Amino acid sequence: MDNKTLVIDAEQDIHILKGLSSEIRVKILQLISDETVSINEISEKLSLPQSTVTTNIQILEECGLVKTESAKGIKGSKKMCSAVFSSFLVNIRKDRSSSDSVSIEMPVGLFFDYQVSAPCGMCSSTRTIGFLDSPEAFLMPERVSAGLLWMGKGFVKYKFPNNAYNAQIPVSKIELSMELSSEVPGTNPDWKSDIFVKINGKKIGTWTSPGDFGDKRGKFTPDWWKNKGSQYGILTAWEVNSKGTFIEKEKVSDVKINDLTINMHHSIEITIGVDEKSKNVGGINIFGKGFGNYDQDICLKMYFGE
Repeated sequence: MDNKTLVIDAEQDIHILKGLSSEIRVKILQLISDETVSINEISEKLSLPQSTVTTNIQILEECGLVKTESAKGIKGSKKMCSAVFSSFLVNIRKDRSSSDSVSIEMPVGLFFDYQVSAPCGMCSSTRTIGFLDSPEAFLMPERVSAGLLWMGKGFVKYKFPNNAYNAQIPVSKIELSMELSSEVPGTNPDWKSDIFVKINGKKIGTWTSPGDFGDKRGKFTPDWWKNKGSQYGILTAWEVNSKGTFIEKEKVSDVKINDLTINMHHSIEITIGVDEKSKNVGGINIFGKGFGNYDQDICLKMYFGE
């Protein structure tokens, strides 16, 4: 199974939390997380009656956490079960300082899909995650602790919970902020890179990073990180409203908030990457908590109302 993470909204996804609030169902998910297993095998391995397994599988299937299919068995058919997600994140960190907006912060390593090429890698505030320049490292569960992620080209995708979907509240504006830089072996302040962002699959714009910065240590970059490595980036602020898309208040495209069909999706999908066909294919560093000059991950803020 692909390594996919489900972001659970603590308010909107109560039914999923209830589905996970059972020791039996958690054990079933752990058992089928890496392989497809039949009802009979689950029953045997967990020493549970088949009727109990069947009932709990049905609950997990209704929550969208498990998928089943019939297969030929020695005697007739058998139901095969597999997990849809390998890990879960329950989001409860929301800024409710005003009733007309909500803020969500996403760890840079909590992507649900990716395509990267070397140079690439991730590290936490204490160590490197997996092997450098190995795309397989992006499958490791430890990626959720990443504070720095980099690639030569490609993309990473994140899913943010959509508070407006169930309530069917109009979204008037979306703000997205993250610390970014180019990526080159070592560092180079004059290494340009065209970094794009998509929301729900629609490209909202491209920002050209001027370079990969290593002239001084990042304010939050840990001491163990090599001095010759990328130290910090530039905090970019993206905004999509009724007039178009803006970066630092400068219009970069005509993509408007209504073009993103926010109210048609349970989640908001954010894609960040570098296209190999762009003019400046200079890689990307995404700085999160514990790295760079800004102690934040990828921040999404939604504004509600007409």
